[in-house]
Amino acid sequence: MEFEKAKLIELKERFDSIIKKEEKENVEFWYARDLQVQLGYTQWRNFLEVIGKAMISCKSAGISEKNHFAKVSKMIDIGKGAKREVEDYMLTRYAAYLIAQNGDSKKEEIAFAQTYFAVQTRKQEIIEDRIKLMNRIEAREKLKESEKQLSKNIYERGVDDLGFARVRSKGDSALFGGLNTMQMKAKYGVKENRPLADFLPTLTIAAKNLATEMTNYNVIEKDMYGEKSITNEHIDNNLSVRSMLHKRGIKPENLKPVEDLKKLERRVNSEKKKIAHCNQLPKVNIGNK
Repeated sequence: MEFEKAKLIELKERFDSIIKKEEKENVEFWYARDLQVQLGYTQWRNFLEVIGKAMISCKSAGISEKNHFAKVSKMIDIGKGAKREVEDYMLTRYAAYLIAQNGDSKKEEIAFAQTYFAVQTRKQEIIEDRIKLMNRIEAREKLKESEKQLSKNIYERGVDDLGFARVRSKGDSALFGGLNTMQMKAKYGVKENRPLADFLPTLTIAAKNLATEMTNYNVIEKDMYGEKSITNEHIDNNLSVRSMLHKRGIKPENLKPVEDLKKLERRVNSEKKKIAHCNQLPKVNIGNK
């Protein structure tokens, strides 16, 4: 998901505003009920289910959930001076991150929170950069799924694995102004055994995905059969996408290659481990009220 600058700033300020700090231990933490509101959940019982899933994820990773989730109680106002006791949780950054990972991905706040809690600093430019990286990973996963579906669809219509490779390469040639897959790999300095898409910018990945989804749709809708007709369809769809980009002054073959997606994924996974082992909750339940 792409975030507008103003929205990014707004969400960052909202999440910054609910940070708590235990001065003696110098530990940042969040209360679950505060986080519930910022993540767009209106019912505590629904949010408890997400917390439960996050705790299971923590345990599955071989990390003690007690270091990151601390059940506490506090008093809240219920009107006319009355108060009542409610349950809550103190959460480390890692716990909040896991909650975001297990939340409703359709919520804009969840998508932002996954990035917000993943970074070790709350500087806006770092959050913005991280969101761009996660957008690229998400786009690549979508392309993998659409290409997997295309491979399945055309296999059922008389095209084998080698035929699929030819269909995809000719589609690339149409998208990249005459440069096929191998030629684009040579231009980008990509090894022959690595997927070209792992080195493409998000925009190009999205363009390839759109053309592939169009081919998937028409192969089924028009009940196409055989490599020739499917190849022509894929070429036409890539040409259409290229024409759209060209009208906006964009030539995909001229965009610079970006960081190897495998290295990016390793870095993201490494960051997850760092989050898990920093700023654990103190042994004493400092948040009880």
